[in-house]
Amino acid sequence: MRPILLGVCSALFFAVTFVLNRRMELAGGSWAWSASLRYFFTLPFLLALVAGRGRLRPLLAAMRERPGAWLLWGTVGFGLFYAPICFAAAYAPGWLTAGTWQITIISGSLLAPFFGQWVSGPSGSVYIRGKIPLRGLLLSLIILAGVALLQVEHARQLTPSQLLLGIIPVLIASFAYPLGNRKTMELCGDRLDVFQRILGMTLASLPFWLAVALYGLADAGQPSSSQAGQSVIVALSSGIVATVLFFRATDMVRGSMSGLAAVEATQSLEVLFALLGEMLILASPLPSLLSWTGIAVIIAGMALHSLFSRHPGEAASGTEKRRGGAEVPAAGGKIT
Repeated sequence: MRPILLGVCSALFFAVTFVLNRRMELAGGSWAWSASLRYFFTLPFLLALVAGRGRLRPLLAAMRERPGAWLLWGTVGFGLFYAPICFAAAYAPGWLTAGTWQITIISGSLLAPFFGQWVSGPSGSVYIRGKIPLRGLLLSLIILAGVALLQVEHARQLTPSQLLLGIIPVLIASFAYPLGNRKTMELCGDRLDVFQRILGMTLASLPFWLAVALYGLADAGQPSSSQAGQSVIVALSSGIVATVLFFRATDMVRGSMSGLAAVEATQSLEVLFALLGEMLILASPLPSLLSWTGIAVIIAGMALHSLFSRHPGEAASGTEKRRGGAEVPAAGGKIT
């Protein structure tokens, strides 16, 4: 239950991103600065946290071992996640972006077959590929049905270009974030903690963010003081608090694909939090009865996910007995 609660809290802080990105966009700020400034402002906080705990050197040593892999998955997990999110804010309201982002609930589950583990057994080493948690996938569809109900009437007010440019980038981000998250878990194994892993991904994605910032400078000039200030809030709320909570929750259930699916499903609450944030900050209208029905469906789907997030017989370590008694990863396996 604790990973689910951490996931819900991370959804609350992540929702700040959708609301403030939309607010900055409406004020004329460049999406490129909104994206890159978050990571520029996040970096010193993470450096202070990791260095203050005496864990910077092990991280740098781990990154030197496989610099190309860190560069790739840091850019995928952070760069191809957040830049499309900010780009979409230029064409669609925050609630639509947050709602579309919920496809990550399914994206994370569909990525399971791309991960696995070599396990020694009586007949030699066997590669156990992850399996898609079908039960979790079905429960995720309930949540997505609620998200659809929440947004159906609002979507009618948008033009086709707004829908495409506000949805397709978020679909890309929905696959990039869980992929980068899980691949860096694979890189780290048990050697690095959550703070080290987030700092490593931030450092690895810096070349990407420098390129995005240069584009923002050429396209819109320097960011305003208001955009910079709001980017600091996003950096602290989403870049530090929400990311640490979410990565900690996924680390706690890393041996179970069904558990990972349940934690990733908590991010559906971002829609509710973003909707409330836009009502309070951007004076958005109250939801209709249909939207409240969608909210109820989302909450019901979340409750079912938390109740059935583990398969019967799945061990606490995320392993199960198979192939003559050898321990192998359950429901997709621990990535090490």
